[in-house]
Amino acid sequence: MKNKYIDLIHQTFEFPQEGFRLEDNHLVFNDVYLKDVINQYGTPLKITYLPKISQQIQRAKRLFKVAMAKHDYKGQYFYCYCTKSSHFSFVLEEALKNDIHIETSSAYDMEIVRELYNRGLLRKDNYIICNGFKRDSYKDYILEFIQMGFKNLIPILDNKKELDYYEARIKKPMQVGIRIACDEEPKFDFYTSRLGIRYSDIVDFYKQRLKRNKKFKLKMLHFFINTGIRDSVYYWSELAKCLRVYCDLKKLCPDLDSLNIGGGLPIRNSLNFQFDYEYIIQEIVYQVKQFCNENGVQEPHLFTEFGSFTVGESGAALFSVLDVKQQNDTEIWYMIDSSFITTLPDTWGIGQKFIMLAINHWDKEYQRVNLGGITCDSQDYYNSEAHISQVFLPKIDGSEQEPLYLGFFHTGAYQESLGGFGGIQHCLIPAPKHVIINVDENGDYYTYIFSKEQSFKSMLKILGY
Repeated sequence: MKNKYIDLIHQTFEFPQEGFRLEDNHLVFNDVYLKDVINQYGTPLKITYLPKISQQIQRAKRLFKVAMAKHDYKGQYFYCYCTKSSHFSFVLEEALKNDIHIETSSAYDMEIVRELYNRGLLRKDNYIICNGFKRDSYKDYILEFIQMGFKNLIPILDNKKELDYYEARIKKPMQVGIRIACDEEPKFDFYTSRLGIRYSDIVDFYKQRLKRNKKFKLKMLHFFINTGIRDSVYYWSELAKCLRVYCDLKKLCPDLDSLNIGGGLPIRNSLNFQFDYEYIIQEIVYQVKQFCNENGVQEPHLFTEFGSFTVGESGAALFSVLDVKQQNDTEIWYMIDSSFITTLPDTWGIGQKFIMLAINHWDKEYQRVNLGGITCDSQDYYNSEAHISQVFLPKIDGSEQEPLYLGFFHTGAYQESLGGFGGIQHCLIPAPKHVIINVDENGDYYTYIFSKEQSFKSMLKILGY
């Protein structure tokens, strides 16, 4: 009878697969033997495998290059990383090795841009796409950087009044973009995005405010879908509406030459994940080319702002099972040595699922369990995966010589910023160690600590003690 955890994985998924395999009955993630990392650093532990960031960037660049060649697309492709997915220096440093550009979301993002420029990692001719609803401090940074000579810094106008601020203070001509207020997916609580300018207002706004204004050049139309890029009627319908606006604008505005198809590509949240990246990218390029040909306008340069796609699959969170609790006849709890609310807030806040696998004990029988965090909050649990509304793990009773270790994978985007890295978290659960994993010139991986486990002293200081 095949009732071991290893049997369950082989019966449920194609395994091994990219990034995951078994060696000596222990899980290996991107050729990193996780048990060695746990032995060295303990748990709870967050890890970032840096080479995956470059691999993802190069993958997208390659797919767009192939698609553009296939469709004889005349425009260029520019890969932007949206910093809000992860602002950490090690992420930006790795990403910028790949000749990419940056998308920002707030005023303090601009100080990161300044630091990257001072380190020689960004040039003044890199594209800096400034998105979001902007307070005055953000707009002041934009004007300052343009004055400094960042010639490809482009603020994306989120509303009509934003232009007034620049016009009253501008010292040299500047490029701008316009964000479309797309219609949201039908299941959303509201119909139209709160961000951007309505489809029906964009052409008139250009005619009234930008067409004869020598202070500005309309460079870019920005199209963002909150659900990300999907092969769905909703996505293709919104893209078509965007392309109609682009073509109408292009006929009036010769300076307009760029389309930013914001909204990211999905990442693997299950070992059953299937997504035809090649088809989707080829179809996007084809649709843009076709619309422009039908309307007699030159196809635009294409910009993407991939955040989770860039950094998500590089991250993992590793835990130990501290105790096994049988709370009734059918419910078994594995208590982990951290909190889902603080360490993986997406699982609690929006029900996000990640790839979850045992790291050891694959030769044991499996059973259905609930995973519980150590806060006193009743919502601090994880009990379903993306492919099934249950969680199965090796059967243990807490007496094992080696505790059960488990990992959540592809957690590299948003978790630290949402959970409050280095701040005060629920029940004062400390942020775990964060370890960086890189590869040397011989292809061997090495590790180093980016941050230690948060101390009680740092928390008491924040609290005024």
